[in-house]
Amino acid sequence: MTAPTKPPHSSSPLHDRVGADAEADAPGADLHAPVIDWFDDHARDLPWRRPEAGAWGVMVSEFMLQQTPVSRVLPVYEQWLARWPRPADLAAEAPGEAVRAWGRLGYPRRALRLHGAAVAITERHGGDVPSDHAQLLALPGIGEYTAAAVASFAYGQRHAVLDTNVRRVFARAVRGVQYPPNATTAAERKLARALLPDDEPTAARWAAASMELGALVCTARNEACARCPIAAQCAWRLAGKPEHDGPPRRGQTYAGTDRQVRGKLLAVLREAHAPVAQSVLDRVWHEPVQRARALDGLVADGLVEPLPDGLYRLPLS
Repeated sequence: MTAPTKPPHSSSPLHDRVGADAEADAPGADLHAPVIDWFDDHARDLPWRRPEAGAWGVMVSEFMLQQTPVSRVLPVYEQWLARWPRPADLAAEAPGEAVRAWGRLGYPRRALRLHGAAVAITERHGGDVPSDHAQLLALPGIGEYTAAAVASFAYGQRHAVLDTNVRRVFARAVRGVQYPPNATTAAERKLARALLPDDEPTAARWAAASMELGALVCTARNEACARCPIAAQCAWRLAGKPEHDGPPRRGQTYAGTDRQVRGKLLAVLREAHAPVAQSVLDRVWHEPVQRARALDGLVADGLVEPLPDGLYRLPLS
């Protein structure tokens, strides 16, 4: 694919040209070509980007990559697709097997949601991941981001795909701030739509390229501006990289939290191929109140199924 030709540099800042009265000269067009050209030269060779991955491979990767680095996802992704190469293959298994195969990726409810999506794809769409954005959004476990990502990356459609990396690139390059808000805002969605190239193939390439730029160059810490293809246009860099002055950024503590206890309990159940006694689960964490709260949460989330006589297992239905 040939990237669009880069227009002459405008003397006005990009963020002054994107908004309610955006001009007809394609806001952000001076970003498209350099970012896409950079992506063509520097994109990582990831299995879900290969043609053979198909829409199911893209969907699986999007579920797994939420809040999880690529290095941790790769081995689980490969094992998952080898075992369940199509949605119907996963749908035929108990949901507990999806949780078991999820391993230590974290946030295991994603495994249940992916299993639910596979069941719906099998029942509603003949086992093929739908290409229609509205049908994707109607699948269980599929939100705004995942529907746009699958439609864009698997089917080459024109959608604003806003993950944390893309939001950070846009916040810096266009808005001139170091970090985006903690949660995606309507203003961010409007900006992302305004920045989309007009034609579908270029828009899909732009979505992937801007995401990769945030993952590899415009990172949350230690941004590599010297390697950035749009450093000359970046509003944040041109402003002297002002420090973040918004609400505190959320940390992701883990040690000692209920999330850690849940992970330890699930690890025991994943390794077991028969129901596990309460006494065995009691040994994974020293504090009984927190341990009970974590186990109750797993049951409430459908990740663990309680049985008579104080036994527990991964869900079968």
